Amino acid sequence: MRRYIAPILLLLLVVCGATWCAPRPLILATTTSTYDSGLLDFILPELERRTGIDVKVIAVGTGQALEIARRGDADAVLVHAPDLEREFIRQGQAAGHWRLMYNHFVIVGPAADPADVRAAPTAAQAMRRIGDARVPFVSRGDESGTHQQELLLWRAAKTTPAGDWYLESGSGMAATLRLADEKDAYTLSDIGTYLSQKGRLRLAVLYEKGDELLNRYSLMAVSPKTHPGVNYAGAMRLVRYFLAADTLKRIASFGADRFGQPLFRVYERPSQRR
Repeated sequence: MRRYIAPILLLLLVVCGATWCAPRPLILATTTSTYDSGLLDFILPELERRTGIDVKVIAVGTGQALEIARRGDADAVLVHAPDLEREFIRQGQAAGHWRLMYNHFVIVGPAADPADVRAAPTAAQAMRRIGDARVPFVSRGDESGTHQQELLLWRAAKTTPAGDWYLESGSGMAATLRLADEKDAYTLSDIGTYLSQKGRLRLAVLYEKGDELLNRYSLMAVSPKTHPGVNYAGAMRLVRYFLAADTLKRIASFGADRFGQPLFRVYERPSQRR
């Protein structure tokens, strides 16, 4: 019998190393802006180096990211749509909610600004000018946090966007900016993705003032009570890493050397809401 033990153990090690015994990566579902801006490529390698955790990023719109988590197919989410986040929490999907960082949205468009957006007194009025002028506007149209913010601005502007001037990309922020650039159109973008793509675009920032354009990002661990199969321990290690003082400092500095300003600002004391 003993002569069979070593071969069997060797076979088990080979099988484990190749398939089901290998540790599952931690799955982070997030908005495209955190990925397209380059932030996650800047932040996550250090987590993997420190902990050995392999983080798999799924970058989609916030609505899609939360839907992935509702199915139990993500361990943590990093998103930016407060109303959708509140609903996610209300449904018992989150084991914790931390406000992590923020920046702001910008209305970008052709430098000639045919809708005279620059002169608008508010962001909602800027959107109304675009609608009244019926000049091309490209929407994400994907239930992302940016799309949700755009819809809020249209409602505040008492404008229903429709017609051949209103286009939907159904894509992430970087692709939407490129389409708007091609169409000589306006769009709403987070400042981080715009700055990271600016060198490839002719689009100019035309409006960026006011609380209407504040863009908050939050981190949530998916509830193991609702989804027993999630990697909750790994998700909480991810949360602790993001909230660590040195990580927050790195996030707050990201992009400053390249763009003359950081792409994100962090909350001094990231708050948890349940």
